[in-house]
Amino acid sequence: MRFRLQRPREFAQRLREAARLDPGEVEQYLDTHTKEWEALAAADPHDAADILEDLDPDAAADLLAELDPTSAGNVLDEMRADLGAVLLDALPTDRTGNVLEAMDADMAADLIGALEEDRQQALLDSLDPAIGVEIHSLLQHAPDAAGGLMITDVAALQVGITAGEAIERLRQLHDDIEDLSYVYVVDDYRRLVGVVSFRDLVFARPGVGLDEAMTSHPIAVRPETDREEVSELAQRYRLFGLPVVDHSGVLVGMVPHEAVIEAVQAEASEDFATAMGAGREETVFTPVLRSVSMRLPWMVVNLAMAVIVALVIERQTGVIEEVGPVGAVLMPVVALLGGNAGAQSLAVVIRGLALDDVAPSRVRSVLTRQVSIGAINSVPIGLMAIVVGTAFGGNTRFGLTMGVATVVNLTIGTLAGAGIPLLLRRLGLDPALASNIFLTLITDIVGFGGFLIVASVMLR
Repeated sequence: MRFRLQRPREFAQRLREAARLDPGEVEQYLDTHTKEWEALAAADPHDAADILEDLDPDAAADLLAELDPTSAGNVLDEMRADLGAVLLDALPTDRTGNVLEAMDADMAADLIGALEEDRQQALLDSLDPAIGVEIHSLLQHAPDAAGGLMITDVAALQVGITAGEAIERLRQLHDDIEDLSYVYVVDDYRRLVGVVSFRDLVFARPGVGLDEAMTSHPIAVRPETDREEVSELAQRYRLFGLPVVDHSGVLVGMVPHEAVIEAVQAEASEDFATAMGAGREETVFTPVLRSVSMRLPWMVVNLAMAVIVALVIERQTGVIEEVGPVGAVLMPVVALLGGNAGAQSLAVVIRGLALDDVAPSRVRSVLTRQVSIGAINSVPIGLMAIVVGTAFGGNTRFGLTMGVATVVNLTIGTLAGAGIPLLLRRLGLDPALASNIFLTLITDIVGFGGFLIVASVMLR
């Protein structure tokens, strides 16, 4: 493998691309080119993190252990928390403390929080007391709440100074504060009283008071605010970050822009996983037994619902004998078409709920619109189903049976796809909660049962 002739940035990018295609070769290369790996990690920790994420976890842990604590900490800062926790746990015990102390406190808390409780305490005990206290305080917040997303190093200045004095103080703080999108204005008790963007502060006249340049009563969240609400507020008011205050209004941190984006992505992926009956917090790195415990209950529910479908079919055994093997072949087609139509409607409605586009007053119009779409789509699909049914069954009545059953199932499937998440919300449950499983039950019952009922009428 030849990488050394590349410029540093090109080297990192080519190595990252190669890791996706042939991780074993990249692993072998980095094992034999330690100095190049150390230089890459020091110069570009983001690309180094991407490379480690594509390698086998054991190999990634070995490469991480070769770095000095500062470089290792910077690389872990750029990794996904679930995989970063695995690599951190694999580091030699005498090195983990130094690596954690080199990391951002919020990211270190995310990694420690992903470990077992006894391991968490052991790591906290190995840290410098001041850093340990800060990380411990962050661990008290739920990872999917504003407190778990926030950073504690924020630009906060006291009210009463001028814009010029504020800029001078920010020059002194910029090495310690990563995000300067907003400058928060606090009183003598560190209670939040205003906010001013860094851009507005730069263009303000030096003698203007900070209280004149700031926006009073800014949008703020509490540490326990759910990340879904955090992302909603950031999008609604077009904010690059949100201040976090305690019950007394004291500024305790800030949810940065990248955390807001990650929250939006996490909510979307969780909704998708939940709708399919997988674990809400499950990832590809989740331990096997934990994944099993999250999936198994819904598999049991799925089996129970399959039994219901089987009972519906069993009651129509006489009709099944009349329609013969052709009917047995075509029934799943009708159920599949209804399931697909319902899944489309389900996806649109869940997305609308996630974006808060479906107010309670709009439920009826949403349902009407989705049913209309399903009914209109069912006409051309039903006509094509008539052709398919006639071709398979050898007569027009068989085709009409399939066509009518298809029209009914597509319409009902679309209604179910839109109605299930809205009903779950009305009941105070997560709208995505295994919606696809319930949808499949309805479309299978209507698809199989409906086909047999129509067949019993039209084929006699």
